[in-house]
Amino acid sequence: MALTKNDIADSIYYNTDFPKKDCLKVVENFFDIIKEELIKGNEVMISGFGKWSVRKKGNRNVRNPQTGERMTIDARQVVTFKGAEKLRSEINHGSHNSKGGQIWILRRS
Repeated sequence: MALTKNDIADSIYYNTDFPKKDCLKVVENFFDIIKEELIKGNEVMISGFGKWSVRKKGNRNVRNPQTGERMTIDARQVVTFKGAEKLRSEINHGSHNSKGGQIWILRRS
């Protein structure tokens, strides 16, 4: 099951004293900021987590595997994410909370 924006907002609510409505606003604003920077062509880097960037892909000639028809896929831009070394290390060697406490991640069943 994927972690959703609502799950993140619920976790912020549970781990802070913020009103639940404000937690969802914070999450929405956070992702809006990232999206706007990517639309402008800027990279977004969060220390210890990773970096999002926009990469340009050129036209590609491909073949439809069902029909064998050759076609061209137009040039486009794609969002890429590269995890920071710290994140990759924590994923490969177990989770670590740098604040020393437990963070509750709440998910709907």
